Amino acid sequence: MKEGTAKKKNSDGENKGPVRRFLRCLGPGLVTGAADDDPSGIATYSMAGAKFGHSMLWTALLTWPLMACTQFMCARIGMVTGVGISEVFRKKFPRWLLGLMCLGLLAANAINIGADLSGMADAAQMLFGLDSKVSSTLFGVGIAAATVLFKYRRIADTLKWLALVLFTYIVTAFLVSPDWAEVGRALVPKWPAHSEQWSMLVAILGTTISPYLFVWQASQEVEEMKANGQTTRKERENATALELRDRKVDVGFGTLVSNLVMFFIILVTSLTLNRHGLTEIESTKQAAEALKPLAGNAAYLLFSVGVIGTGLLAIPTLAGSAAYAFAETFRWKQGLDLKPTQARAFYAIIVASTLLGVSLNFLGVNPIKALFWSAVVNGVLAPFMMTGIVLVAADRKLMKGQPSSRLSLAIVSLTSLVMFAAAASLAVL
Repeated sequence: MKEGTAKKKNSDGENKGPVRRFLRCLGPGLVTGAADDDPSGIATYSMAGAKFGHSMLWTALLTWPLMACTQFMCARIGMVTGVGISEVFRKKFPRWLLGLMCLGLLAANAINIGADLSGMADAAQMLFGLDSKVSSTLFGVGIAAATVLFKYRRIADTLKWLALVLFTYIVTAFLVSPDWAEVGRALVPKWPAHSEQWSMLVAILGTTISPYLFVWQASQEVEEMKANGQTTRKERENATALELRDRKVDVGFGTLVSNLVMFFIILVTSLTLNRHGLTEIESTKQAAEALKPLAGNAAYLLFSVGVIGTGLLAIPTLAGSAAYAFAETFRWKQGLDLKPTQARAFYAIIVASTLLGVSLNFLGVNPIKALFWSAVVNGVLAPFMMTGIVLVAADRKLMKGQPSSRLSLAIVSLTSLVMFAAAASLAVL
């Protein structure tokens, strides 16, 4: 079925003004893109700016198109097939392989949740004087409870508004008055000069193009359609050209915001920490505390508030993506509109992955080492998943006659090769 003749699922929006149409487009793509800038990602970008100054700014130009094409391909799979990525994978790959993927995703996400909760707890301690173990537990339990008890539409709308917190980092960058001519010169790509820069490049790729985002993007497309009344798979199959165009705008903007925030965090820490010789930053807490005497209270407060806000946005995404992967692979009942008693196993994964993250803060696990091992798992898992995504997106039968374009397939294939190379480099370095 061609895009132009596909069954139209949403008829509104054609005649709205450009601003209203743009705002109506924003949804799963914005939330997924914003969730990429979680506290662990902020820590990685802060380390890049502190350690290497402006020299890593160009990476934002590299990661945006790669991330945007990959996420839109995942969105397209969900919109056209009417099911999540893991469920489509079942038609192409053996279940034992998908089981390993689910376990890897759960492990990486739980570690990432632990690191995010640690960053949020540090921010709460700086802002309000709360004990870090108490606040990390409160954050974890509260987020898990809200994800289980609230309906999809309420969760989606809350996450969409939380995306606004990312702009605190853009505002922070302007508070430190950058030399824009110097910044412009730094955007010319440079080959990493030594192993430490290679390691940082791998870390940036791993934290920006992550497997949990692939699963979450496609599954949220399905949740959106269910919330709009398309409760059966047949009703959800195929997408109109308008729907695909709207989602392309949504994903493009969401990934643009994500990579802009990455750019400005590197810039802020480069202009403040790196220039004052503070190159060994190992956490968001160190970055925020170092900003205070160098850039003032406003920058310190915005940076710290941003850590909490991004954690509230990212943790439901991390926990939810693991739950969707398991449920779709093993045919469990799933969906954020179902009651806990209707989808026990699905919600059990959400709660378990969050509580595993909480437990890491009581076991004395170093969050930086945790992030490293999370990056290792993601670095190995991501290119394999991306290869599967390309094979599915190119399959005319699975994609109901609406496969991805050759250009998109080429870009995502290139991205998977880059990620394979990154994983190999990480092993060597």
